[in-house]
Amino acid sequence: MSDVNERPRRSGLPFGLDRVMRPPMRSWNLTVTGRTQLTPRMMRVSFAAADLVAETWRPGQDLVLSLPQTDGSTARRHYTIRGADRASGRLDIDFVVHGDSPAVRWARSASAGEVIEAQGPRGRTGLASDVAHHLFCGDETCIPGIFAMIEALPPGAGATALIEIANAEEAQSLPARDGVKIEWLSRNGARPGPSTLLLDRLEALSPSPAAAHAYVIGETSNVRAQRHYLLERGFDKARITAEGYWRPGRVGGHDHV
Repeated sequence: MSDVNERPRRSGLPFGLDRVMRPPMRSWNLTVTGRTQLTPRMMRVSFAAADLVAETWRPGQDLVLSLPQTDGSTARRHYTIRGADRASGRLDIDFVVHGDSPAVRWARSASAGEVIEAQGPRGRTGLASDVAHHLFCGDETCIPGIFAMIEALPPGAGATALIEIANAEEAQSLPARDGVKIEWLSRNGARPGPSTLLLDRLEALSPSPAAAHAYVIGETSNVRAQRHYLLERGFDKARITAEGYWRPGRVGGHDHV
């Protein structure tokens, strides 16, 4: 998931009132235990976080991480919880390590024993109930959330995931499961951003809205286009979870599309 936009958001409420009305998020200390390079562009940072892991959280939710920078400042960024193991108290967060953002710099240098603050869990993206099929669409920033939700599917539920990646090296493995299909759509090295790659595949798939819920996440303009297409296909608004994780030219933030 992408960086937090620290500029005020328009919510339809008087300035600052939306912040007052929201309940405060809980704060946690996360201790780095290790790093794993999953693909050339994806790194997993594991934390000891027994207290947080013991709490109830929904797959698809994220944490607000306070990431220390070399100049003494702190960057607050949203990142999706990839997984948590209650027995060991371990929590995993996956970072797309491309470019030179504050989060990338921190992830590349994070060392065992380092402690950071996190707030949450938070976010409205999560598995819908009482549906037979789940349709996921997103780019590489969405892999942690999509995989976490697929792993949490109830018995008998099916899923299709269309995931845009930079190239074939970025495809990740997930234990096989009946009724779950993952398609990797490569940009063949092109830059991420607005495109029709996912929309074209979605249109070719022509998904049925019957007993289905769609999750479209990723770059905001792509999410809007995919949501519009699904509405045209007959999906009810309540059966589409749409969230823009990022968009070019903006330092983080989310768009509830």
